Amino acid sequence: MRISIGSDHGGFALKEHIRDYLIAQGHEVTDVGTYSGESCDYPDFGYAAAKRLALGEADRAIVICSSGVGISITANKVRGVRCALCSEPLSAEMSRRHNDANCLAMGALMIGVNMAERITDVFLSTEFEGGRHSRRVGKIADCEENETERVSER
Repeated sequence: MRISIGSDHGGFALKEHIRDYLIAQGHEVTDVGTYSGESCDYPDFGYAAAKRLALGEADRAIVICSSGVGISITANKVRGVRCALCSEPLSAEMSRRHNDANCLAMGALMIGVNMAERITDVFLSTEFEGGRHSRRVGKIADCEENETERVSER
């Protein structure tokens, strides 16, 4: 699977670990940064990872900051990205099964590396159920489209 991954300084160590973990499993990983623990801004890296996903350059994206909140908000600003902030495997499973989430956000201060590995494994291996959930995911896309139209009308 092609995975885009990004973090700020708060998520740097966990991003490095998850990137190496994914590569060891045979995934093709594009690391959009940050590349050190030096202070930086999470929107830069959340956007970069999500944009690669939206452009079809990745099948999934993973974004990490200290809490996971700011970087997930940023990723969700990219059209077509459905980013779920997950702190345990059940949220990762349900975000895939019911919401067809294509981007996983995690908070490095909230979980350890073992939990991050478990969440990542579940997120990448769980399929979207479709059915009634397809209608709901379609409504999410409609919200994006309608908001874009409203903004352009101003």
